Amino acid sequence: QHNPVDFHLLKSIPGVGQILALTIIYEIGDITRFDSVQKFASYCRLVKCKAESAGKSYGTQGSKIGNQHLKWAFSEAAVLYLRGNEKAQKHLAKLQKKMSKAKALSALAHKLGRCVYFMLKNKKVFDEKRLLG
Repeated sequence: QHNPVDFHLLKSIPGVGQILALTIIYEIGDITRFDSVQKFASYCRLVKCKAESAGKSYGTQGSKIGNQHLKWAFSEAAVLYLRGNEKAQKHLAKLQKKMSKAKALSALAHKLGRCVYFMLKNKKVFDEKRLLG
């Protein structure tokens, strides 16, 4: 049985419906098992390789470590969050000036993942100003 408080917290994110909220809840389990947001993001496969220099990536052998369902859920949530949300679209356009569209979407998914960690840890509803600010 899932925690109804966590379910309603996740549904406060624009674009996240019942399926995504339940997927995230069941795949995470107990949020307190993660010592830090970095460990949570790593478990969710929201972070890339350890180092990148001159276009070369180092430390990419462990790309299958983590939870693929959470990676899918946060990537999907990022795309759905952009729908009809002008602030988020402007933020994505700003990111796209520095990187490709795929990398920008990954960065937004990472931000959403970090946001979900703190929402569930502190039992606070979604705040767009803190996400995009």
